[in-house]
Amino acid sequence: MTEIRRILVDGSPLAVIRDGEELVADDGRRFNISEVEHLAPCVPTKIIAVHLNYDSRTQEFMTKLPQAPTYFHKPITALNSPLGKIVRPDRCKWLNYEGEIVIVIGKTCKNVSIEEAGDYILGYTVGNDYGLHDFRDTDAGSMLRVKGADSLAPIGPGIVTDWDFRNKIIRTYVNGVVKQEDNTDNMEWNMHYLVADIARTITLVPGDIIFSGTPANSRPVFPGDIVEVEVEGLGRLANEIVTGPAIRPEVGAQPTESEEVISTALGGDWEFRGIRTPSKDLYPSMIEEKE
Repeated sequence: MTEIRRILVDGSPLAVIRDGEELVADDGRRFNISEVEHLAPCVPTKIIAVHLNYDSRTQEFMTKLPQAPTYFHKPITALNSPLGKIVRPDRCKWLNYEGEIVIVIGKTCKNVSIEEAGDYILGYTVGNDYGLHDFRDTDAGSMLRVKGADSLAPIGPGIVTDWDFRNKIIRTYVNGVVKQEDNTDNMEWNMHYLVADIARTITLVPGDIIFSGTPANSRPVFPGDIVEVEVEGLGRLANEIVTGPAIRPEVGAQPTESEEVISTALGGDWEFRGIRTPSKDLYPSMIEEKE
């Protein structure tokens, strides 16, 4: 296996290969892994994400998987890096983490079989598919503002080639405490299936990425929290939540706090079944802002 990273050197991105605690460039230069600024390990033209894939997440929502995966699209401006700040805009409360494994495309891919799909994958990295559920009442269909705000797609630290996605553990930590844990064998559709499915009608090009789904227990996080996603064999991605500029009040849909918003943010079943969930009065410890 090889781990490919991108770092910032003299104001320009540089591709490097990890060698222990050092990063090595093609020209032989070596950099201490802890002394450089890490960038997202690839530059995609598309960021695609699957809605439901892990059985634990499906059970949490008390629903059944569709017959085939469904997807949404995150703008490339949502891309973020290891240690990059995750921005929760002022006037918003419902920012959720979603630890995931990310597929990185290595060569142009169109209309391939499941058996062929692996040949088009460069490797895999760690991702966190953050969602700003304050906008779920207006963007539940497209997920554009829910999942597409700037900074909400951190990936990294590197792309690992020749990694076997089978029987691997994924965990999400908030301030050092495990919040999500699952095994890739509990995914309904594996990485090769997802690539082949999307490539039937959409051409994937080198650098494009696919978020492959999150386990149960996606929950809100708050400014000051450190969220880490760790995948066996891929490393650990860490980001801090910060407060950003307020959502402008004079234009567009505003952040809301409906039962749908609260239910989805706290792992309820509203999104997939439309069943009313208990009021937020039953969740005071989850909803109140940190002092």
